[in-house]
Amino acid sequence: MNLDPMKPPARYQGVRTLVLGATGFIGRWVARVLTQQGADLYLAVRPDTGTDTFEQSGVQGVTVPVDLRTAGSVSTIVERIRPMIVFNLAGYGVDPREDDEALARRLNLGVVQELRQAMAVQAPTSWFGQHIVHAGSALEYGTAGGVLSEDVECLPTTLYGRTKLEATQVLSAVVEMGALRALTARLFTVYGPGEGPWRLLPSLRRVASLKQPLAMTAGHQKRDFTYVGDIAEGMLLLGALARTQVGPVNLATGNLLTVRDFAELAARQLGVPSHLLQFGALPTREWEMDHDPVPIGRLVNLTGWRPLTVPAEGIQRTLAYFASGDPSV
Repeated sequence: MNLDPMKPPARYQGVRTLVLGATGFIGRWVARVLTQQGADLYLAVRPDTGTDTFEQSGVQGVTVPVDLRTAGSVSTIVERIRPMIVFNLAGYGVDPREDDEALARRLNLGVVQELRQAMAVQAPTSWFGQHIVHAGSALEYGTAGGVLSEDVECLPTTLYGRTKLEATQVLSAVVEMGALRALTARLFTVYGPGEGPWRLLPSLRRVASLKQPLAMTAGHQKRDFTYVGDIAEGMLLLGALARTQVGPVNLATGNLLTVRDFAELAARQLGVPSHLLQFGALPTREWEMDHDPVPIGRLVNLTGWRPLTVPAEGIQRTLAYFASGDPSV
């Protein structure tokens, strides 16, 4: 992912920026692009995280140990650092094994409540962009179905989706009061280097390595697969918007591909024999979403940009990263 330095993300040069969830899949990518743009970068990390955790990711910034599970931790770190903008990539529940309701409410909602209060008190007037860019989720839409424009009624069915939606509503309320410039970037199916081992592409890489079959659903679900490098670029573009009342924004490609088509595409690039992909061996999960292509008109109108990495290219970049370990992919 090579960004044109004349694009809006270059506006982050010297901007004091805090990334929550900086060690996560998307947080690390956002931090890397901010590093490329010369931001004055602060990286919130768990207290037990080593200082060398970012070296191979091309990330340079000040690591700040913080336990986001603790009430008051966000207020403390914001008061200490006084960031101009905060990218909130912290979250709980993407991994299916994360099912603690109290922890989900703290990390998905409580963190945002503290963040909006702290930034409303000391958000700098010298910064022209957003004060908070929060990573939302397609699961906020839940069973809404059809065209998932940002203004449809959300009907989340999962703990993750419900708590993410509540966080979006918290931000929208404070923005309407005029206290902050803040928005939610709703993310769909993000893939690329660094995603969790339980997800589809890493699972297919294991199949290629171990030559063992992979049990899957029928794979008829349609998803908007968006390369993580595009997600990082899009979040910076949204953060640089000098506008209020933006509301949630779908950060996606606007194109759908079935899970089966994505899996078969990746399998071909990995050299995985088709008989190792056991489609239909698992039932489709109850909360699987069914919707039309995701409209991204709001994203395009606001930024003049759209994600352009097609799945074939994104998969190729991901595999090249694992072959070389080169973070510039």
